[in-house]
Amino acid sequence: MTQPLPSYQEKSAAVKERFAELYQRPLELELNGLSKTFTKPDGSPVQALLDIDLKIHRRELIAVLGASGCGKSTLIRIIAGLETPTTGEALLQGESIDGPCSQRGMVFQSYTLFPWLTVLRNVMFGLEATGHSPVTAESEARQWIELVGLKKFENAYPDQLSGGMKQRVAIARALANEPRVLLMDEPFGALDAHTRADMQSYLLQIWRNVDVTILFVTHDLDEAIYLADRILVLSPNPGQVQEFIENPVPRPRSPEQFSSPEFLATKEHVENLIHPPEARSEPVNLPILKLTQQDDRVE
Repeated sequence: MTQPLPSYQEKSAAVKERFAELYQRPLELELNGLSKTFTKPDGSPVQALLDIDLKIHRRELIAVLGASGCGKSTLIRIIAGLETPTTGEALLQGESIDGPCSQRGMVFQSYTLFPWLTVLRNVMFGLEATGHSPVTAESEARQWIELVGLKKFENAYPDQLSGGMKQRVAIARALANEPRVLLMDEPFGALDAHTRADMQSYLLQIWRNVDVTILFVTHDLDEAIYLADRILVLSPNPGQVQEFIENPVPRPRSPEQFSSPEFLATKEHVENLIHPPEARSEPVNLPILKLTQQDDRVE
């Protein structure tokens, strides 16, 4: 007989110890009563986020999940300083976030590299913009390029790189200014499945070796559970904290855990939060225009 899956809340002693240690770390990010309202072209308001309260600790890796339109990207952009909250506040190490800053690096789904610059010059760009001399910027850029495994490609241009390599350059550029927080808005969404798996592994390696807190927006449940310490699930219309889940899948993680009882139970729980069973619609019966022979059947 097949054994029932454990509850996603069932945590081993090692996992409980990990979270006890995590909550002893200093606060890195704090959101208090954060709300955001946009105005449509016709003047009517749209509430994107409502009363978000979060405490995120140093060196956490947080995944942000939710249905399309729940405000995931808006939340990340507010923390990046690219959007201003309507009410509430966002704090980095106790200081109010009131605009972009080198203490918060951003990686988008699109690669956002300068096509006319080499890999080395792309990574140097932010360092020089923040006042580093060309010699220092080049030396430090080379260290970050080596960290993401692209030392042999430092003189290549973006159009000579694969999608995964371009995103590694974007990560190196974001980390070069040594931000306290790395914000990632579906950075692997445009990659094929194999490259995406490789990039997840690269990110975990980087995170283990760099003193940085990561907020990672994704639509992929497997990706969120594989990467994150905690998983923030936002409810839609407006985006609110539905649940902030302590991930029971133990670290260090490996792809083999995708079929583990803890992983599957957590995935089922998150899926039910985002798409409640009672709200799932029946498949739509589309009108059929038959373009085959009458007895030519495929099922």
